[in-house]
Amino acid sequence: MPKLSDRVNTFTDSVIRRMTRISNQYGAINLSQGFPDFDPPKAMLDALAKVAYKGPHQYAVTFGAQNFREALARKQEKAIGRKINPNTEIVVTCGGTEAMMSAMMTICNPGDKVMVFSPFYENYGADAILSGADPIYIPLVPPTYEFDIRLVEEGFKAGAKAIIVCNPSNPCGKVFTREELMAIGELALKYDAFVVTDEVYEHMVYAPNKHVCMASLPGMYDHTITCNSLSKTYSITGWRLGYLIGPAEVIEGAKKVHDFLTVGAAAPLQEAAVTGLNFPETYYEELLELYTKKRDRFLKGLDQIGLKHNVPQGTYFVMIDIQEFLDLPQFAGFTDLEFCEWMIKNIGVAAVPGSSFFREEVNHLIRLHFAREEKTLDEALVRLEKLKELL
Repeated sequence: MPKLSDRVNTFTDSVIRRMTRISNQYGAINLSQGFPDFDPPKAMLDALAKVAYKGPHQYAVTFGAQNFREALARKQEKAIGRKINPNTEIVVTCGGTEAMMSAMMTICNPGDKVMVFSPFYENYGADAILSGADPIYIPLVPPTYEFDIRLVEEGFKAGAKAIIVCNPSNPCGKVFTREELMAIGELALKYDAFVVTDEVYEHMVYAPNKHVCMASLPGMYDHTITCNSLSKTYSITGWRLGYLIGPAEVIEGAKKVHDFLTVGAAAPLQEAAVTGLNFPETYYEELLELYTKKRDRFLKGLDQIGLKHNVPQGTYFVMIDIQEFLDLPQFAGFTDLEFCEWMIKNIGVAAVPGSSFFREEVNHLIRLHFAREEKTLDEALVRLEKLKELL
């Protein structure tokens, strides 16, 4: 057999999705891969039912159905603080994953450098490699996940063409402050670079924290490519509807990349999702209230068990410190991955090993999520109580 591409040997399959497969095998409660176990809004389901018979069922315009792009523009121009041209400044993708890949392939030439904050959603490193770029990792230091802006400037001085900012951040739940984003933006302007943002969790930001779009900051619209998705906001991770927003010249390039990657997102799902994009502001307020209650309930349960964790400022993820368990004789030599596999089989709860998110040598953290119904979270906490018996 001829030799395969060298790039496929530079990263593994998704550890997150692997944990789901193992969880399914053993019937564990899946708190690893971040998707809800409750239905999307009824209005969107009703719209989808109508679309099933009325259509459309054939290709939409490759870069997104007209009414879908117009609805996206209306919704997002509030956050970005300017009018968005739905015809020249938006491209609809097959989920946020393809949005990020399209952005990277649009701006990167082989050998370009791209900065990535660590910990990072595992796709970012692979995206950089697949687009021919070399990643430079900037540490977000636990437990507060702050960073040294001097390292960001060093990356730009080293020739980084872009920096990826996930805000709020998966996996650690960090919400970048306006001051932090301004500092990053000023450097991007100084070195004539791009900021590629992932803002999938924009509506899950817990008080007193505030979500700030990088593209809304002074001078940053022309230097920012905003990647986003409907998956988390409307609990439709399986619909795979994402999008890019950015300056027309960038989006024109991204349209071509997207066209040859996937042709286009599903036409009937775009049609049904317009209903969600037209929801009033109260929907997002209620969504935040829902996830705030889930976060508080889950963190309280973790505290009662005695598990050490951070307090996420956004997203629905929480990082758990398992060092005290790894120090026990029965886990001598265990990696965090092996501990997660042991948890699935013996505790009945699936988590993601933190090492899959960090470039640094981090083996003592695991990620859980709380996008579950209350009864599911309560049962997961009951199972996690078994960990106390080990100490």
